[in-house]
Amino acid sequence: MLEGKQVRLRAVEPDEVEPNYRWFNDPEVTRYLAVGYPISRAYEAQWLERRGSSGNNFASGVQLAIETKDGVYIGNVGLHEPNAEHRTAVLGIAIGEKDYWASGYGTDAIVTLLRFAFGEMNLNRVSLHTFDFNERAVACYQKCGFQIEGRLRENYYGGGRYCDVIVMGVLRDGFDRMHGVAP
Repeated sequence: MLEGKQVRLRAVEPDEVEPNYRWFNDPEVTRYLAVGYPISRAYEAQWLERRGSSGNNFASGVQLAIETKDGVYIGNVGLHEPNAEHRTAVLGIAIGEKDYWASGYGTDAIVTLLRFAFGEMNLNRVSLHTFDFNERAVACYQKCGFQIEGRLRENYYGGGRYCDVIVMGVLRDGFDRMHGVAP
């Protein structure tokens, strides 16, 4: 388990189908994610089962549940597409419980995961994509040390319009300067 100031990051359990099914079928939540179609309980159960059986490791990536210090499961965060040669990965996060939005939980989850990514996995770079209209996410990512590196113009269609995708990245040395050297 990884401990942050406000959150604990732990393995996602196969029996956590219901909250994930609810989150990934909620248009308010999925508006900010690259999830364009409804998902079934069976699909979510299968995904969680596959994730649980492959485990968290460098080869398959890291997928963790975000839990408040008092044990409330509020979302997921992960490192995807790990590349051992280049020491890179792609970050993804979803806070599904909307009552916990804009309260620092996402920032703490990301900083906690980046400490692990740089300190334990020996990554050098973590990147992500977000939508141009998700200003709250861009601000959160910048607080964590990410910088805007580019823009993919009209690269995503959702909500009846095309939007730009913002490319962001954080390097280990920049993170260390901002948040202290990862142990």
